Amino acid sequence: MANGNIKHIVVLMMENRSFDHMLGALMKEDARINGLTGNEFNPDTKGAEIKVKPDAKFQGQLDPDPDHHFPGVNLQLYHGTDGPPETPSMKGFILDYFEQRRDVKHSHNIMNYFTPDKLPVLAGLARSYALFNGWFASIPGPTLCNRAFSHYGTSFGQVGMDIFYWKGPYLSIYERMIKAGRSAKLYYFDEHSSSLEVANLFKNQPQLFGTYEQFLADCKAGLLPDYSYIEPNYSDHEGDGGEVLANDQHPDHNVQAGEIFIASVYNAIRTNPDLWKSTALLITYDEHGGIYDHVPPPPCTPDGFVASAADTGTRFPFAFDRLGVRVPALLISPWVPRGTVIPGTEDLVNGRIFEHASIPATVTSFFLGDYDNRSPREKAASTFMDLITDQMRPEEDCPLFDFE
Repeated sequence: MANGNIKHIVVLMMENRSFDHMLGALMKEDARINGLTGNEFNPDTKGAEIKVKPDAKFQGQLDPDPDHHFPGVNLQLYHGTDGPPETPSMKGFILDYFEQRRDVKHSHNIMNYFTPDKLPVLAGLARSYALFNGWFASIPGPTLCNRAFSHYGTSFGQVGMDIFYWKGPYLSIYERMIKAGRSAKLYYFDEHSSSLEVANLFKNQPQLFGTYEQFLADCKAGLLPDYSYIEPNYSDHEGDGGEVLANDQHPDHNVQAGEIFIASVYNAIRTNPDLWKSTALLITYDEHGGIYDHVPPPPCTPDGFVASAADTGTRFPFAFDRLGVRVPALLISPWVPRGTVIPGTEDLVNGRIFEHASIPATVTSFFLGDYDNRSPREKAASTFMDLITDQMRPEEDCPLFDFE
């Protein structure tokens, strides 16, 4: 169970990369990780079986952006089947990406993955702390609704990218915390990048927001709130010192820029000794971005809303009763044993399923205790603070990253 030393929970949510694409190659050095054997494949439009390849590039390979809206994800998941409620085949990724450029060779890029040496930060953190085999996007769809689950434990029936306003009955995790006398803040990158939080919070609760520079300053000064949620830079734009690169890792933004950003968030916590020993940092991705993963998303507790067939763009409505595609997720703290792997769907006995509703569920449970006015999905979601032990690792066993 979580020990009493933890005073802060920090979440960094990156953009649009699947587990296999970013961390699947780690299975070659640790068989507990549910990653890639190298034999996984998808058919292309010519009928050829195209296997996964360790050829992912930092930028230039996934242009145009792969489809990750509900209809496209439905094809990725269910090609060759009659669709839900059947088990996803995970065989439609190439066929869906082909539609973006209608180029057979280019469509194969969706099967490429990174080797650990290309991602020293993400892979290094995965080796050093806790890796989740079974963390899934909350719905098989795009960014806004998946991020809403991380803030509210539901998307209020939304499955698309329309900006929507909170209509009740559930408060965001930030509002819950403030009402209970706790502190919480969402740190967005800067005013040019802004925030992908749903409009209600940004319009009515500006005091809940800060910039990335404020996050760094708060870490240094030991002023981090009880709960922090960090957003990356979503766009290339001009800053005070010249061009600022998008570092969210959304295709086709530069993955190395995202590596540097992840390291900067981790280092900001790691280099303040008091903050480091009192913080749990979760790093995850909002959804898979249309990129291949081999693990079929499992069913889940419905959240009480239903999206119509017209809203899903498919022939069926969606009852929020199954999860989206698996994404990378890591839990980082000196109180987490090195090399922890939390089993997922591959382990029928000990496997645990997590999704973005696990974030408000965990924060609520840890800081607020009993709290009833939450979505059925959030109430059923797994929480992760039990992974924090009462044994702190020595300083020299917790890496730092140098990108100077």
